[in-house]
Amino acid sequence: MFEDTRYDRLKKMPLFKKAQEIMEISLKISESVSMHDIENLDEAEGAMLEGYAQYIRENATIIPAKISGAEAVEIYDLKMENAAIIRKAARELSTYCTGLAMCGYKNTDYLQLLRNEVEEFRVLFAEWVKTFDQWNYIIDRWGLFNPPGIDYDTHDPDDDIPFDRDEL
Repeated sequence: MFEDTRYDRLKKMPLFKKAQEIMEISLKISESVSMHDIENLDEAEGAMLEGYAQYIRENATIIPAKISGAEAVEIYDLKMENAAIIRKAARELSTYCTGLAMCGYKNTDYLQLLRNEVEEFRVLFAEWVKTFDQWNYIIDRWGLFNPPGIDYDTHDPDDDIPFDRDEL
């Protein structure tokens, strides 16, 4: 009877659900790095441990936000830009897990849990990216996210449409 809002549809997406699970685990890991852990290390190691925890928190919150951003647009290069940021954030989560472990983080089971969730997310992500319509595009003049055969300096036929500001 009532149409779902865009956010309702987003919350039902397996990819978005997995992103939220990753965010919850990441926030718990970040919160579990206690001042006690940091105080028992030298200043540099404590700063690194705290930094890794912060980076995990930041990257985990980027992922669902960028999924939402990609779902809000139809244009291929904008979807791909969000996807590239998501991929970078997810890959960095695994890297920062290694950093936490190297700095003496004791709850390594949680780090492995996060790595496993990121791996499950990766498969969902790759399938999601396949659904992007690469032919619904505007030319990416930076040259990163153009469909095959379209280069950053390809002539855009829309540039030939006359534009008169006075008509607005």
